[in-house]
Amino acid sequence: MAENAATSTRLALRRGASSRWYGGATPWLFLAPFLAAFVLFRLGPVIGGFFISLTRWSIVGSPTWVGLANYRALLRDPLFHTSLVNTLFFVLLTVPAMVALSLGLALLVNMRLAPRIFARTSIFLPYVVMAAVVGVIWNWMLDSNFGLVNYALKLVGLGPFRWLTDFKLAMPAVAGVTIWWTVGFNMIIYLAGLQDVPRELEEAAMIDGAGPLAVLRHVTLPMLTPTTFVVLMLTTINAAQVFDQIYVMTGGGPGTSTLTLVQYLFYQAFQSFNLGYGSAIAYFVFLLLAVFGIIQLRLVHQQVTS
Repeated sequence: MAENAATSTRLALRRGASSRWYGGATPWLFLAPFLAAFVLFRLGPVIGGFFISLTRWSIVGSPTWVGLANYRALLRDPLFHTSLVNTLFFVLLTVPAMVALSLGLALLVNMRLAPRIFARTSIFLPYVVMAAVVGVIWNWMLDSNFGLVNYALKLVGLGPFRWLTDFKLAMPAVAGVTIWWTVGFNMIIYLAGLQDVPRELEEAAMIDGAGPLAVLRHVTLPMLTPTTFVVLMLTTINAAQVFDQIYVMTGGGPGTSTLTLVQYLFYQAFQSFNLGYGSAIAYFVFLLLAVFGIIQLRLVHQQVTS
């Protein structure tokens, strides 16, 4: 009897351990295909690109190890400095305007109005258009000779303006097109955030005598802090990596007035075949965005805990 009980206990313990092992491994088995693809197509190229940035390589032949020489060369490269300034200028032109405009549009189309579904669709619709198509359409609309924008301005006695060929107007013009193209995506994120704002809090504030602006300032906006953080992060990352619309609309010109970091990276890596230097530019962009992300996280953490 004692031996049978001991045997039964050992078998039960083995079955329990086996079931716990299988239960713990099951999520990893489901995640395995994604993790394999992530390592193969994401993490692997990231690590490989970093080692390429430490070499001098023009695709043909074997890479030559140069250590940090590519990164030191960035500090002395005037075109790199120009592209960095242009990128920061583009970020300043687009990010604040996109965050404010997308929030305003989300508040507007969130009202209980009859045409709000049509309004939401109309605002979001440009985002589904490919960047190359957006660039071609706005190249035509902003043409200094026969573009629709200059034609409309001429009717009110303004212009014509050389939107894409003037050193001072080219970057603001591309920024305006970018805002028109992508503001609908941020609006959708804010709309999702507005659905999570408890209606009871807003109604309680109104009962206490708060007006619409006070409710917005003291109830709605604080509740949207996590959403604003997401929108700000995504918008900044996308703005710092702007490439498609600039490549199609201006090609970095006139001169170097719209040359951005990713545009310069493309020129170095895929036109001059200087892959090591292009990879160094890519990792500088990554470092720039990482620093911004850390600062933003700390600011949000301080705001939440205060």
